[in-house]
Amino acid sequence: MRKGDEMAAARHYDLVIVGSGSGNSLVDERFDEWNVAIVERGVGSTGAYGGTCLNVGCIPTKMLAHTADTARAPGHGERLGLDLELRGAPWPAIRDRIFGRIDPIAAAGERYRAQENPNVTLYRGTARFTGERELAVETAEGTAALTADRVVVAAGSRPEAPQVPGLDGVGYHTSDSVMRLAEVPRRLIVLGTGFVGTELAHVFASLGSQVTVIGRSGLLLRHQDGEIARHFTELARQQWDVRLDRTVKEAGRRDGVVRLELDGPHGAETVEAEELLVATGRRPNADLVGAAAGGLALTDDGRIAVDATQAASVAGVWALGDVSSPYQLKHVANHEARVVQHNLLHPERPVRTDHRFVPHAVFSSPQVAAVGLTEEEARERGLDYTAAVHRYADIAYGWAMEDTTGFAKVLADRGTGRLLGAHILGPEAPTLIQPLIQALHFGLDPRAMARGQYWIHPAMPEVVENALLKLDLP
Repeated sequence: MRKGDEMAAARHYDLVIVGSGSGNSLVDERFDEWNVAIVERGVGSTGAYGGTCLNVGCIPTKMLAHTADTARAPGHGERLGLDLELRGAPWPAIRDRIFGRIDPIAAAGERYRAQENPNVTLYRGTARFTGERELAVETAEGTAALTADRVVVAAGSRPEAPQVPGLDGVGYHTSDSVMRLAEVPRRLIVLGTGFVGTELAHVFASLGSQVTVIGRSGLLLRHQDGEIARHFTELARQQWDVRLDRTVKEAGRRDGVVRLELDGPHGAETVEAEELLVATGRRPNADLVGAAAGGLALTDDGRIAVDATQAASVAGVWALGDVSSPYQLKHVANHEARVVQHNLLHPERPVRTDHRFVPHAVFSSPQVAAVGLTEEEARERGLDYTAAVHRYADIAYGWAMEDTTGFAKVLADRGTGRLLGAHILGPEAPTLIQPLIQALHFGLDPRAMARGQYWIHPAMPEVVENALLKLDLP
């Protein structure tokens, strides 16, 4: 078919959205007069609608992480004078509680878009650019050609595995599939030491697996503040078989057992388990949507390049979330979606994203949360900074919990007094970090923040209060 014939057969839209995660939230009643298409290829082993966070990411992993926290509670009871025991962790019930809630939500979201939005056409398939604001969508019924005045690419990312001989043949899992296992494996190897690897190591270890975590570097969560990463690694070694500074030379499976051949500080070694989780990173789906064929400029690491309004290099095209953002975080994608939504509706007065202070959290054991600069980054920038640490064990609620390992760390600029960063390791870290995120965004002076308000006593936020009070500021 000639190009002209192909385009004559194309269906034209005011707006095409590729991806049903944060991209799905763009279309509300203000778009009722727009002719809109949403294209979704599906995520996870079920090909679900609704994006990574809902189906295979943030939400199911945190539902599992909370379950794991509860499963670990009896082990903490002795320090509190309690005699507790975990009588069982029936995986099917745990798994089905989670996906028994999530799967109906995903199905309802798809049904809503397909049946209850008369101005929205839902395409189930893979979209690829064939030109500027032109796409071909491969569906079960065939190929549909679409053109649009505006295109939003919110196609997300996917797990990426390292190049290891034999790995493709062992039947490994990623975060897309591991949460739907039929049973908790007796042994589990986790390849990867970042957010996904450490969270799921916590989950499966707490529910009965013997977990081995393998990493190339010398620390778990190595991109955190160094003090946080060192303490987390030390605590993780008490829970899991942690093998760092390792290179995986070969993978294989025999008699239902995965074998990884490693090379490390002590030479060659072999680790075995019934299941393998590969959690070594995620790749933006810019290549799957053929971004280059659509004329879209890419970053060096393969993301769609966007400006501060989330506009791509082709007029009328925007991108958001993992496919374009260096921050693979749902709260960032949601923020970017709100920016894109405004700019679609009000092109005459566009707004810009605010990525100055992007927080993150790790729901492992212990929990970790951070925002702003690490101490290493402050040092590398040559800043005259001061840092202060306060332990959970030194506040009254820390005594109540008998927590001896958690702490809050804050950094500030000596000259201006401005807060530079905050890092917390311990129970409820993602909650405790929030006032420090607020302080960074709104320029609160840490001295005024510490002294100019009440802090409930005895409560966990006192660990933040006391860390702020310790800062060596004039």
